[in-house]
Amino acid sequence: MSKDLSNDVLGAIKRKTGKNISTNSVTKIANTVQPDSLENEDELRRLVKSVANMAKVKMSDAQFEHIVKTIKSSGMKTSNIEALMKILIK
Repeated sequence: MSKDLSNDVLGAIKRKTGKNISTNSVTKIANTVQPDSLENEDELRRLVKSVANMAKVKMSDAQFEHIVKTIKSSGMKTSNIEALMKILIK
């Protein structure tokens, strides 16, 4: 993850949640992402839950489903994990 983009993501998380998230926390989750993580629905759901837990953001089932659907329909690749993080915190 590039340093500037990482700081942007961490800043966005702080603005949205009021919580500080460490770079290490984001890196830990990013390191679990495999090339097919966004194509495998079970893996995608695990990733969304991990990010929400990291950011200490509670979401309804409807919000969770909307996020999963948005990511799946976006065609996003795991090489752009920063964009994924931004989607999850919006």
